[in-house]
Amino acid sequence: MIMAFAFKTNKDVRKIMLSGIKPTGRPHIGNYFGMMKQLVDLQGEYETYAMIADYHALNSIQKGEEMRSLITDLVIDYLALGLDPKKVILFKQSDVPAHTELCWIFDSIVTMPYLMRAHAYKDAEAKNKEINVGTFNYPVLMAADILLYNTDIVPVGSDQKQHVEYARDIAEKFNHIFGETFKLPTERILEDVKTVPGTDGRKMSKSYGNTIPLFATDEEIKKAVMGIPTDSKGVQDQKDPTTCKVFALHELVGTPGELEALKARYLQGGIGYKESKDLLVERMKRFIGPLRERRDEIAKKKDVVVELLARGAKEARMVSELKMTDIRKKIGVTL
Repeated sequence: MIMAFAFKTNKDVRKIMLSGIKPTGRPHIGNYFGMMKQLVDLQGEYETYAMIADYHALNSIQKGEEMRSLITDLVIDYLALGLDPKKVILFKQSDVPAHTELCWIFDSIVTMPYLMRAHAYKDAEAKNKEINVGTFNYPVLMAADILLYNTDIVPVGSDQKQHVEYARDIAEKFNHIFGETFKLPTERILEDVKTVPGTDGRKMSKSYGNTIPLFATDEEIKKAVMGIPTDSKGVQDQKDPTTCKVFALHELVGTPGELEALKARYLQGGIGYKESKDLLVERMKRFIGPLRERRDEIAKKKDVVVELLARGAKEARMVSELKMTDIRKKIGVTL
Protein backbone atom coordinates (compact mmCIF):
# COMPACT_ATOMS: atom_id res chain seq x y z
CA MET A 1 0.00 0.00 0.00
CA ILE A 2 1.17 3.53 -0.73
CA MET A 3 0.61 4.69 2.84
CA ALA A 4 3.15 2.27 4.31
CA PHE A 5 6.57 3.67 5.24
CA ALA A 6 9.69 2.16 6.67
CA PHE A 7 13.16 3.67 6.86
CA LYS A 8 16.62 2.21 7.23
CA THR A 9 18.35 1.90 10.58
CA ASN A 10 21.96 2.40 11.54
CA LYS A 11 22.35 -1.38 11.45
CA ASP A 12 21.69 -1.42 7.70
CA VAL A 13 25.07 -2.31 6.15
CA ARG A 14 24.02 -2.44 2.52
CA LYS A 15 25.67 -0.14 0.05
CA ILE A 16 23.99 3.21 -0.49
CA MET A 17 22.43 4.26 -3.77
CA LEU A 18 21.21 7.74 -4.61
CA SER A 19 19.74 9.17 -7.74
CA GLY A 20 17.56 12.11 -8.58
CA ILE A 21 15.47 13.44 -11.38
CA LYS A 22 14.44 17.01 -12.07
CA PRO A 23 10.73 17.91 -12.09
CA THR A 24 10.97 19.74 -15.40
CA GLY A 25 8.18 18.05 -17.34
CA ARG A 26 6.75 14.70 -18.27
CA PRO A 27 9.35 11.93 -17.96
CA HIS A 28 10.08 10.03 -21.15
CA ILE A 29 11.23 6.50 -21.87
CA GLY A 30 14.84 7.72 -21.99
CA ASN A 31 14.54 8.83 -18.35
CA TYR A 32 13.03 5.48 -17.47
CA PHE A 33 15.55 3.17 -19.13
CA GLY A 34 18.53 5.39 -18.34
CA MET A 35 17.90 5.86 -14.61
CA MET A 36 14.39 5.41 -13.22
CA LYS A 37 14.21 1.68 -14.01
CA GLN A 38 17.52 1.11 -12.25
CA LEU A 39 16.22 2.84 -9.16
CA VAL A 40 13.09 0.67 -9.08
CA ASP A 41 14.89 -2.59 -9.89
CA LEU A 42 17.63 -2.07 -7.30
CA GLN A 43 15.62 -0.50 -4.48
CA GLY A 44 15.65 -3.68 -2.38
CA GLU A 45 19.33 -4.36 -2.97
CA TYR A 46 20.69 -1.02 -1.74
CA GLU A 47 19.86 1.50 0.93
CA THR A 48 18.14 3.81 -1.53
CA TYR A 49 17.65 7.57 -1.68
CA ALA A 50 15.34 8.85 -4.43
CA MET A 51 15.65 12.62 -4.70
CA ILE A 52 13.33 15.06 -6.41
CA ALA A 53 15.92 17.58 -7.66
CA ASP A 54 13.70 20.66 -7.46
CA TYR A 55 16.52 23.15 -6.84
CA HIS A 56 18.27 21.90 -9.96
CA ALA A 57 14.98 22.34 -11.83
CA LEU A 58 14.82 25.97 -10.71
CA ASN A 59 17.29 26.80 -13.48
CA SER A 60 14.48 26.28 -15.99
CA ILE A 61 11.18 26.18 -14.06
CA GLN A 62 10.53 29.62 -12.55
CA LYS A 63 6.80 29.63 -11.91
CA GLY A 64 5.77 28.54 -8.43
CA GLU A 65 2.52 26.80 -9.30
CA GLU A 66 4.14 24.98 -12.20
CA MET A 67 6.94 23.73 -9.96
CA ARG A 68 4.49 22.47 -7.33
CA SER A 69 2.49 20.62 -9.96
CA LEU A 70 5.58 19.07 -11.55
CA ILE A 71 6.90 17.86 -8.18
CA THR A 72 3.59 16.18 -7.34
CA ASP A 73 3.38 14.60 -10.78
CA LEU A 74 6.92 13.23 -10.54
CA VAL A 75 6.24 11.54 -7.20
CA ILE A 76 3.12 9.95 -8.68
CA ASP A 77 5.21 8.82 -11.66
CA TYR A 78 7.73 7.13 -9.37
CA LEU A 79 5.00 5.33 -7.43
CA ALA A 80 3.37 4.16 -10.67
CA LEU A 81 6.68 2.67 -11.78
CA GLY A 82 6.90 0.62 -8.60
CA LEU A 83 9.04 2.69 -6.28
CA ASP A 84 8.17 1.33 -2.85
CA PRO A 85 7.99 3.80 0.09
CA LYS A 86 8.84 0.90 2.39
CA LYS A 87 12.18 0.42 0.65
CA VAL A 88 13.36 3.93 -0.26
CA ILE A 89 13.75 7.39 1.20
CA LEU A 90 11.93 9.61 -1.28
CA PHE A 91 12.47 13.31 -0.63
CA LYS A 92 12.73 16.78 -2.13
CA GLN A 93 16.16 18.34 -2.40
CA SER A 94 14.74 21.66 -1.15
CA ASP A 95 13.52 20.03 2.08
CA VAL A 96 17.11 19.30 3.16
CA PRO A 97 19.07 22.54 3.82
CA ALA A 98 22.37 20.65 3.96
CA HIS A 99 22.42 20.34 0.18
CA THR A 100 22.88 24.05 -0.41
CA GLU A 101 25.10 24.48 2.67
CA LEU A 102 27.51 21.81 1.46
CA CYS A 103 27.39 23.24 -2.05
CA TRP A 104 28.66 26.57 -0.70
CA ILE A 105 31.45 24.82 1.20
CA PHE A 106 32.48 23.02 -1.99
CA ASP A 107 32.31 26.34 -3.87
CA SER A 108 35.19 27.54 -1.73
CA ILE A 109 37.54 24.83 -3.00
CA VAL A 110 36.32 24.41 -6.61
CA THR A 111 37.82 26.65 -9.30
CA MET A 112 36.02 28.31 -12.20
CA PRO A 113 38.26 26.79 -14.91
CA TYR A 114 37.42 23.36 -13.53
CA LEU A 115 33.67 24.01 -13.78
CA MET A 116 34.07 25.44 -17.27
CA ARG A 117 34.91 21.91 -18.45
CA ALA A 118 31.38 20.72 -17.65
CA HIS A 119 29.42 19.47 -20.66
CA ALA A 120 26.27 21.45 -19.82
CA TYR A 121 28.21 24.69 -19.49
CA LYS A 122 30.17 24.16 -22.71
CA ASP A 123 27.00 23.25 -24.59
CA ALA A 124 25.21 26.40 -23.38
CA GLU A 125 28.25 28.52 -24.20
CA ALA A 126 28.52 27.04 -27.70
CA LYS A 127 24.89 28.00 -28.32
CA ASN A 128 25.56 31.57 -27.09
CA LYS A 129 22.99 31.17 -24.32
CA GLU A 130 22.91 33.54 -21.37
CA ILE A 131 24.20 31.26 -18.62
CA ASN A 132 22.94 31.72 -15.08
CA VAL A 133 25.07 30.91 -12.05
CA GLY A 134 22.88 27.91 -11.23
CA THR A 135 23.67 26.29 -14.58
CA PHE A 136 27.37 27.02 -14.17
CA ASN A 137 27.39 25.68 -10.61
CA TYR A 138 25.16 22.68 -11.34
CA PRO A 139 27.93 20.05 -10.90
CA VAL A 140 28.84 21.38 -7.45
CA LEU A 141 25.29 21.13 -6.12
CA MET A 142 25.04 17.66 -7.63
CA ALA A 143 28.25 16.67 -5.88
CA ALA A 144 26.72 17.84 -2.59
CA ASP A 145 23.57 15.83 -3.35
CA ILE A 146 25.61 12.67 -3.84
CA LEU A 147 28.25 13.03 -1.13
CA LEU A 148 25.92 14.01 1.73
CA TYR A 149 24.62 10.46 2.08
CA ASN A 150 27.90 8.51 1.80
CA THR A 151 26.65 7.28 -1.53
CA ASP A 152 28.33 4.27 -3.13
CA ILE A 153 26.31 3.91 -6.34
CA VAL A 154 24.72 6.53 -8.60
CA PRO A 155 22.56 5.09 -11.40
CA VAL A 156 22.77 7.45 -14.38
CA GLY A 157 22.61 7.61 -18.13
CA SER A 158 25.91 7.97 -19.97
CA ASP A 159 25.35 11.72 -20.41
CA GLN A 160 25.42 12.15 -16.62
CA LYS A 161 28.65 10.23 -16.03
CA GLN A 162 30.68 13.44 -15.83
CA HIS A 163 28.62 14.65 -12.86
CA VAL A 164 29.62 11.59 -10.84
CA GLU A 165 33.23 12.16 -11.86
CA TYR A 166 32.93 15.73 -10.59
CA ALA A 167 31.58 14.42 -7.28
CA ARG A 168 34.57 12.09 -6.93
CA ASP A 169 37.03 14.85 -7.77
CA ILE A 170 35.47 17.25 -5.28
CA ALA A 171 35.38 14.56 -2.59
CA GLU A 172 39.06 13.80 -3.12
CA LYS A 173 40.00 17.47 -2.97
CA PHE A 174 38.01 18.02 0.23
CA ASN A 175 39.53 14.89 1.78
CA HIS A 176 43.02 16.10 0.88
CA ILE A 177 42.46 19.54 2.42
CA PHE A 178 40.39 18.72 5.50
CA GLY A 179 40.96 15.01 6.13
CA GLU A 180 39.15 11.83 5.15
CA THR A 181 35.44 12.68 5.04
CA PHE A 182 33.70 11.47 1.87
CA LYS A 183 33.33 8.19 0.07
CA LEU A 184 34.15 8.17 -3.63
CA PRO A 185 30.94 7.27 -5.46
CA THR A 186 30.70 5.15 -8.61
CA GLU A 187 28.32 5.63 -11.51
CA ARG A 188 26.18 2.69 -12.64
CA ILE A 189 25.36 2.79 -16.34
CA LEU A 190 23.39 0.07 -18.08
CA GLU A 191 25.59 -0.84 -21.03
CA ASP A 192 22.71 -1.81 -23.32
CA VAL A 193 20.86 1.50 -22.86
CA LYS A 194 23.68 4.02 -22.65
CA THR A 195 21.80 6.49 -24.78
CA VAL A 196 18.12 6.13 -25.75
CA PRO A 197 17.58 7.62 -29.22
CA GLY A 198 14.91 10.25 -29.66
CA THR A 199 12.37 10.42 -32.45
CA ASP A 200 14.71 12.64 -34.49
CA GLY A 201 17.72 10.35 -34.17
CA ARG A 202 19.50 12.44 -31.54
CA LYS A 203 19.64 11.54 -27.87
CA MET A 204 16.15 11.54 -26.38
CA SER A 205 15.82 14.78 -24.43
CA LYS A 206 13.07 17.13 -23.32
CA SER A 207 15.18 20.02 -24.55
CA TYR A 208 15.16 18.57 -28.08
CA GLY A 209 11.42 17.89 -28.07
CA ASN A 210 12.07 14.39 -29.44
CA THR A 211 10.68 12.23 -26.65
CA ILE A 212 8.18 9.44 -26.23
CA PRO A 213 6.46 10.27 -22.90
CA LEU A 214 6.65 7.48 -20.35
CA PHE A 215 2.89 7.62 -19.78
CA ALA A 216 1.94 8.56 -23.34
CA THR A 217 -1.52 7.95 -24.77
CA ASP A 218 -1.85 5.48 -27.64
CA GLU A 219 -2.25 8.41 -30.02
CA GLU A 220 0.94 10.07 -28.73
CA ILE A 221 2.85 6.82 -29.11
CA LYS A 222 1.77 6.38 -32.73
CA LYS A 223 2.54 9.98 -33.67
CA ALA A 224 6.00 9.84 -32.09
CA VAL A 225 7.02 6.50 -33.58
CA MET A 226 5.76 7.25 -37.08
CA GLY A 227 7.83 10.44 -37.12
CA ILE A 228 11.17 8.67 -36.62
CA PRO A 229 13.42 9.33 -39.64
CA THR A 230 14.80 6.37 -41.61
CA ASP A 231 16.91 5.87 -44.73
CA SER A 232 15.49 5.22 -48.20
CA LYS A 233 15.94 1.45 -48.33
CA GLY A 234 12.98 -0.48 -49.70
CA VAL A 235 11.09 -3.43 -48.24
CA GLN A 236 13.29 -6.08 -49.85
CA ASP A 237 16.59 -4.35 -49.08
CA GLN A 238 18.82 -5.60 -46.28
CA LYS A 239 18.94 -3.24 -43.33
CA ASP A 240 21.43 -2.78 -40.51
CA PRO A 241 19.72 -3.16 -37.11
CA THR A 242 22.75 -1.69 -35.34
CA THR A 243 22.27 1.71 -36.98
CA CYS A 244 18.46 1.83 -37.20
CA LYS A 245 16.89 4.09 -34.57
CA VAL A 246 13.58 2.26 -34.89
CA PHE A 247 15.28 -1.05 -34.08
CA ALA A 248 17.09 0.58 -31.13
CA LEU A 249 13.71 1.39 -29.58
CA HIS A 250 12.47 -2.15 -30.28
CA GLU A 251 15.38 -3.35 -28.14
CA LEU A 252 13.93 -1.50 -25.14
CA VAL A 253 10.42 -2.96 -25.26
CA GLY A 254 10.59 -6.15 -27.35
CA THR A 255 10.95 -9.69 -25.99
CA PRO A 256 14.11 -11.67 -26.86
CA GLY A 257 12.13 -13.78 -29.31
CA GLU A 258 10.61 -10.74 -30.98
CA LEU A 259 13.99 -9.07 -31.33
CA GLU A 260 15.64 -12.18 -32.78
CA ALA A 261 12.90 -12.54 -35.40
CA LEU A 262 12.98 -8.83 -36.29
CA LYS A 263 16.76 -8.79 -36.56
CA ALA A 264 16.66 -11.74 -38.96
CA ARG A 265 14.16 -9.95 -41.18
CA TYR A 266 16.30 -6.80 -41.17
CA LEU A 267 19.38 -8.73 -42.25
CA GLN A 268 17.60 -10.85 -44.85
CA GLY A 269 15.33 -8.14 -46.26
CA GLY A 270 11.59 -8.40 -46.51
CA ILE A 271 10.49 -5.84 -43.94
CA GLY A 272 9.94 -2.16 -44.55
CA TYR A 273 10.39 0.61 -42.04
CA LYS A 274 6.61 1.21 -42.02
CA GLU A 275 6.00 -2.35 -40.79
CA SER A 276 8.81 -2.06 -38.26
CA LYS A 277 7.25 1.15 -36.92
CA ASP A 278 3.80 -0.48 -36.75
CA LEU A 279 5.28 -3.30 -34.67
CA LEU A 280 7.06 -0.78 -32.45
CA VAL A 281 3.82 1.12 -31.85
CA GLU A 282 2.12 -2.05 -30.61
CA ARG A 283 5.04 -2.98 -28.39
CA MET A 284 5.22 0.53 -26.94
CA LYS A 285 1.49 0.37 -26.18
CA ARG A 286 2.01 -2.98 -24.47
CA PHE A 287 4.78 -1.50 -22.32
CA ILE A 288 3.27 1.91 -21.56
CA GLY A 289 -0.42 0.99 -21.22
CA PRO A 290 -0.23 -0.76 -17.81
CA LEU A 291 2.03 1.98 -16.42
CA ARG A 292 -0.43 4.66 -17.53
CA GLU A 293 -3.39 2.83 -15.95
CA ARG A 294 -1.51 2.43 -12.66
CA ARG A 295 -0.57 6.08 -12.68
CA ASP A 296 -4.17 7.15 -13.24
CA GLU A 297 -5.22 5.24 -10.13
CA ILE A 298 -2.47 6.66 -7.92
CA ALA A 299 -3.18 10.21 -9.15
CA LYS A 300 -6.57 10.01 -7.44
CA LYS A 301 -4.75 10.04 -4.07
CA LYS A 302 -2.57 13.13 -4.37
CA ASP A 303 -2.73 13.79 -0.63
CA VAL A 304 -0.42 10.82 -0.18
CA VAL A 305 2.38 12.72 -1.94
CA VAL A 306 2.62 15.41 0.76
CA GLU A 307 2.79 12.86 3.57
CA LEU A 308 5.31 10.71 1.75
CA LEU A 309 7.65 13.64 1.05
CA ALA A 310 7.36 14.91 4.63
CA ARG A 311 8.44 11.54 5.99
CA GLY A 312 11.26 11.27 3.47
CA ALA A 313 12.47 14.78 4.31
CA LYS A 314 12.64 13.95 8.00
CA GLU A 315 14.81 10.90 7.38
CA ALA A 316 17.05 12.63 4.83
CA ARG A 317 17.58 15.63 7.14
CA MET A 318 18.58 13.33 9.99
CA VAL A 319 21.20 11.54 7.88
CA SER A 320 22.51 14.72 6.23
CA GLU A 321 22.77 16.61 9.51
CA LEU A 322 24.98 13.89 10.99
CA LYS A 323 27.27 14.30 8.01
CA MET A 324 27.25 18.10 8.25
CA THR A 325 28.18 17.98 11.94
CA ASP A 326 31.41 16.24 10.99
CA ILE A 327 32.03 18.55 8.04
CA ARG A 328 31.52 21.75 10.08
CA LYS A 329 34.03 20.52 12.66
CA LYS A 330 36.62 19.76 10.00
CA ILE A 331 36.34 23.13 8.25
CA GLY A 332 36.54 24.92 11.60
CA VAL A 333 33.20 26.70 11.85
CA THR A 334 32.15 24.71 14.95
CA LEU A 335 33.65 26.33 18.07
